[in-house]
Amino acid sequence: MRKYFKIVNDSIVWDVKKEDYGHRDNYEFSAKGIDSIIDYGAKEDGELILARYSAFPTLRTRPNNTHGTLDIGWDNSRLPTLMLNGEKESEKLTKVVIDGILTVESVTSSGVKVERCFFPDPEKLVTYEQVKVTNTTDKAVDVTVTEGIPQNSARGTKGVYLIENVTDAKPATLLPGEEMEYVIYYSARISRLDAKDGFKSFKMENHDPKAAKAARQARVKDFYSQAALDTGNELLDTMYKFAKVRAGESIFDTKCGLIHSPGGMTYYAATWCNDQVEYAGPWFALTDDTMGVYASLNAYKQYMPFMGPEYKMIPTSVIAEGTDIWEGAGDRGDAAMFLYGGSLYTLINGNRVTYEAMWPALRWCAEYCKRKTLPEGVVSSDSDELEGRFGTDGRANLSTSTLAYGGLKLIAMIADRLEKPKLAEEYRKQADDLAVAIENYFGDDMHGFKTYRYSKGFDSLRAWICLPMCMGLTERLDGTLEAMFSDYLWTENGMLTCEKGPENKKDTIWDRANLYAFKGAFMNGKFGEVWDAFITYCGNRLLGERVPYAVEAWPEGSQRHLSAESALFCRIIPEGILGIRPESARSFSFIARLPEGLDHITFSNFRMCGDKVTIKITKDGYEVTGFANSIKGAINGERVVFETKREL
Repeated sequence: MRKYFKIVNDSIVWDVKKEDYGHRDNYEFSAKGIDSIIDYGAKEDGELILARYSAFPTLRTRPNNTHGTLDIGWDNSRLPTLMLNGEKESEKLTKVVIDGILTVESVTSSGVKVERCFFPDPEKLVTYEQVKVTNTTDKAVDVTVTEGIPQNSARGTKGVYLIENVTDAKPATLLPGEEMEYVIYYSARISRLDAKDGFKSFKMENHDPKAAKAARQARVKDFYSQAALDTGNELLDTMYKFAKVRAGESIFDTKCGLIHSPGGMTYYAATWCNDQVEYAGPWFALTDDTMGVYASLNAYKQYMPFMGPEYKMIPTSVIAEGTDIWEGAGDRGDAAMFLYGGSLYTLINGNRVTYEAMWPALRWCAEYCKRKTLPEGVVSSDSDELEGRFGTDGRANLSTSTLAYGGLKLIAMIADRLEKPKLAEEYRKQADDLAVAIENYFGDDMHGFKTYRYSKGFDSLRAWICLPMCMGLTERLDGTLEAMFSDYLWTENGMLTCEKGPENKKDTIWDRANLYAFKGAFMNGKFGEVWDAFITYCGNRLLGERVPYAVEAWPEGSQRHLSAESALFCRIIPEGILGIRPESARSFSFIARLPEGLDHITFSNFRMCGDKVTIKITKDGYEVTGFANSIKGAINGERVVFETKREL
């Protein structure tokens, strides 16, 4: 796969060459009130491609459903336009820089340099385009910027939404070497009447682009410092830093509080039992990021009112700022997702208040899974998180039962902490019985590989055969890895969701399965070929055709950069490479080892079992430091237990 970008410090840079012409991509960024996607690229002749899209999660449209977010494709013909000596000149793309802010550089046909920086306001419903024009010619240039043509307003559930693009640009004459700056503001808001002035207009003086840019840069540095990684492998370390940004930024301030949502110009002001509950929640607990921890707890609480005495399924998604639900895919195993993700979030967070807030819901989910247990001992569900895109028998699938197994092991530790030994024993017994049932019901030889059948009656290998090894079920580990890397599943872009054949004729890839697969292999000490594939994956996603994050799927969704996939990528480091896992409410373990090719790993400033911890591993040994405890030892590939001394 071709690489367009290179790593420069904490950024990636595309220095555009003629052989790059014809390539385009886009970059997504978010803040509390807005999400934006900027298309950039070069046409076949090098001409600049630039398009802007914005979504406003709290400005709800009708019908106010999953997709009821005001989203705008800004019409270039209506935007403020740069004019040089009274003419609009064509521009060629010369450079793109991504570092939490998108910077696009171009040169006009007369040789004037234009630099555009895109970033969100941290609080307000505004995206800024900060433009710097530099006269790199040997003659004076008159610079003007046209007024933007007003966009059409929109009508939604909260009133009329005024959609505005304005600029603070002033005419200027630039002598050779001189430069000027101006800003274009992209915003939307609810129309408000003023008794004196009529309709209130957009006030540029109420916004501070320089402060907003500084706040964005500071937030990115916060992401970098939380659960920080240093391996000396520039590609891995940078991919991880970038993933932390995408995972952490997509949190919106809604009428029901802070809500983490996938984004992608599609999914806002809503939570899902896979994305937010299973994938992102445990990651935010580990980073201890205040916004992420709160948004995750808020997401878990969204589902609690639906946990009733009749034990009917919880919704797939709580949508529209917490005011409605979506459950069109039936029972996807959402209670199992909640049990696993919520229990792991609780143990990592370690706060007694969190334990007490989460306990009733976790216990309900465990009971729900028990009541959904079939005579064969596995947990029943209508479908899985892919919502019927790829078939199951509608009775039981490997994903739901495996997540339930992982969740039962974790909730048993929580029961221990809450001094409920009988329940802890019951949950461990349920987990043991379910492990046997998973082996008996799903264990199978597929194309000669000792692995799993995803669902009864389906003869195709599925990517989710990786899930058991992620939960500690390793009897079929080697056969599963062989199946994953066989020609039936593995491609240059990762694992196929389902092998091609009578049951599937599509080359479809969902990154979430790839990310679980990498994590599961590493946590079980399988590096080698898997490590090489992982590093290749990092290079493709960070520097290649579609950058700089893990993607949702292909071809569906055109490889959207949904936020929770980046959270899953981040979890490969602690849970996979380091093998970190809770051992009790007050202790966790990791594996004292270094993957081949790394001479050190420092994983610092992360939370585990309530403590703030740093792990340093070199070829000479390891050192773990926490709040009031530290240990050292030799590298031996063995599991090491660390006890937290912090009061929870």
